[in-house]
Amino acid sequence: MTMFKIFLFSIFISALSIVEARELPNFSDLAEDASPAVVNITSTRTVSQRNSYGRGFGDPRYDEFFERFFGQQPRPSVPRENSRPVVSTGSGFIISSDGYLLTNNHVVEDADEVKVSLGDRREYKAEIVGTDPRSDVAVLKIDAQDLPTLKIGKSEKLRVGEWVVAIGSPFQLRFSVTSGIVSAKGRSIPNGSDSTYVPFIQTDVAINPGNSGGPLFNLDGEVIGINSQIYTRSGGYMGVSFAIPIDYAIDVADQLRENGYVARGWLGVSIQEVTSELAEALGMEIPKGALVSQIIEDSPAEKSGLKEEDVILFFDGEEIFYSSDLPLTVGSIRPESKVNAMILRDGKKKTVQVTVGELPKDPALAFENTQQNFLGLVVENQANDNQRSSVKGVLVTSVDPDGIAYESGIRRGDIIYSLARTRIENVNEFKEVLSELDNQRRTTIGISRNGNKRILSLNLSK
Repeated sequence: MTMFKIFLFSIFISALSIVEARELPNFSDLAEDASPAVVNITSTRTVSQRNSYGRGFGDPRYDEFFERFFGQQPRPSVPRENSRPVVSTGSGFIISSDGYLLTNNHVVEDADEVKVSLGDRREYKAEIVGTDPRSDVAVLKIDAQDLPTLKIGKSEKLRVGEWVVAIGSPFQLRFSVTSGIVSAKGRSIPNGSDSTYVPFIQTDVAINPGNSGGPLFNLDGEVIGINSQIYTRSGGYMGVSFAIPIDYAIDVADQLRENGYVARGWLGVSIQEVTSELAEALGMEIPKGALVSQIIEDSPAEKSGLKEEDVILFFDGEEIFYSSDLPLTVGSIRPESKVNAMILRDGKKKTVQVTVGELPKDPALAFENTQQNFLGLVVENQANDNQRSSVKGVLVTSVDPDGIAYESGIRRGDIIYSLARTRIENVNEFKEVLSELDNQRRTTIGISRNGNKRILSLNLSK
């Protein structure tokens, strides 16, 4: 290559670099303007000996984070002292100049004391105004005036592929700035915390322990989400993080401040995905919507005339493309609202008017299933297309890791075919047999797992 060609090539590379640099956003002004209204939160709670075993991660500040994303960890054989303080750290942001803040519920849950630190080194004790575990939103109040605040944007206007920025305190590295893009919207990620009613924003912004509760910004410097969760197998960021949409969070915060609790819409159905095989059987060209597999007695769904095997295609004008879209849509509607649902029944489309009810506080009903609380499990009838081999029984859809059922060896996905030596074929039979076992100390339960049957012992006295 001649010197002249080398010279032209170097000019081309320089020009390309300049063009690329011009296309990439600059976050400096955003970070400078927004950081004063972002806060660091430290909460302290006292844990008794019964619950104070270590999680094996070595730092009590991160116990809550790891347990939230990985579940209960193996406990050492020797307990710690009778009680000890457990410190959780996170982030938050100021939404009013008179001291109201937003953060995650799991940052301040069960806290005895909450301390808020501002970027200018001022520190305040915070009052917990209200919390909502279902959405993982908490409202705090500090005694201060003329505080810097953040601009609140509209998360509904957010587009996939749009640049976003997070500010928080990962690993106590205060007021760190990370950036990325919106990967998806309206994600439903049930994780045991009843968060299936939150239409999460998925991003590839780096989020780590300490970022929880911090703001997610668009390029206009407006808050469009609250950083809440990550998907990880390592304990740190792996390229997938989730934020609560700010439109949703502000509605929750307003209800907490006004009423002290959050009212959500409820339909009262058990639903499943419409597969391509089911779509063909139901006379549908495209597999979409939410297939009603069970209707709770005396629920809004039953009162409206919905039936099993109806496919809900639209609800209150919102298209139900995946079954997970339905609880997100219904949950966002205020109770007692009258809305229209477009359904497919017997191959024909029909509009049904529904008066939306209020989501029960019992998480079992929130997921439209039947839960036997003292066993700590949720069961439902098997759908015909999910019938496992030739085993008749009820499908276990959720198991409390601290409950009797889990301790006995029952796991999600098991089929319960007998209880107390009585054959079980549906939920009603399961409930009927279970209701007669309150005073027994031990009984047997038969399960099928991957086609293999096992008899387990249930200790009902616990």
